[in-house]
Amino acid sequence: MKIDLNCDLGESFGVYVLGQDEDILTQITSANIACGFHAGDPSVMVRTVHKALEQNVAIGAHPGYPDLMGFGRRALQATPQDVYDMVLYQVSALYGMTRALGGTLQHVKPHGALYNTAAKDPNIAEAIAKAVHDIDDGLILFGLFGSALVRAGQSVGLRVAQEAFADRTYQKDGSLTSRQQPHAMIEDKDKAIQQVISMVQREEVLSVDGYKIPMQADTICIHGDHPSALDFVTELKQQLLASDIGVEAVAQWK
Repeated sequence: MKIDLNCDLGESFGVYVLGQDEDILTQITSANIACGFHAGDPSVMVRTVHKALEQNVAIGAHPGYPDLMGFGRRALQATPQDVYDMVLYQVSALYGMTRALGGTLQHVKPHGALYNTAAKDPNIAEAIAKAVHDIDDGLILFGLFGSALVRAGQSVGLRVAQEAFADRTYQKDGSLTSRQQPHAMIEDKDKAIQQVISMVQREEVLSVDGYKIPMQADTICIHGDHPSALDFVTELKQQLLASDIGVEAVAQWK
C-alpha cells in the first residue's frame, strides 16, 4: 500500500506570510502551489517551487477563484468558459515557472470553492479537466474521490488521483461537510490519523452520522495553514510508515 501526502503551499503574498512551507516540505510528497488568484504572487510562486525542488517534492498547480479576500472559499458565479480560462491562465503560469527553474509539474488540484463546485457540477469539472489536458495531457488531476471532477479527468484521458482529507469529516453521500457546518473539521490529531489509516487500509471512512462510505485514497490532503500542521503531518507520516503504508508522490507509483 502507498499513499501520497499533499499540502497547499505558497499561500503568502506581498507582505503577508502564511503557513510553515519550508518545514512542511520536509514531510510531504506533493505540494499544491497557489497560483495568485486566491493566494500567492509571482515571487512567492517562484520561491515555493525552488523550495519544493530542493526537497525533491512533486509540484502541483493549485488554481482557484479570483478571490483574495475570501481565500478562494466563496463560490463565484462563473461560466464553464470563465473557469476554463482562469484555470488555463493559472496552471500555465506555474507550469512555465517550474520548467524555467528546472523542474516538471506533476499535477493540478483546484482550490477551495472551485474544488467543491467541480466535485458536483459536471460542466465546471469538464472545463477544468479540458484546461489541464490542453496544457499537458501528462498532468495528473487531483479530485475528491468519486466526484464529477475525477470522472471528467478520466473522460478526457487524464490520469487522476482520488483525494481524501485527513482532518475533514464526510457526509453519507461522500461529500465533505461544509466548513459552515459544525464538526466539519477533525480537531483531534489521533482521530484524524486513524481516519487516514482506515481510508488507506480498509478503503472506507465513517460519515458524521456513522455510515460506512467506500473510499479510494490515492493522495491525502494536509492543511498547512493550521498552527499544528507540522506536528500533525510529521506524526501522520510516522504512523503510516509504522503501518506498512509507503509514502510516495503519485507520479512515482509503478
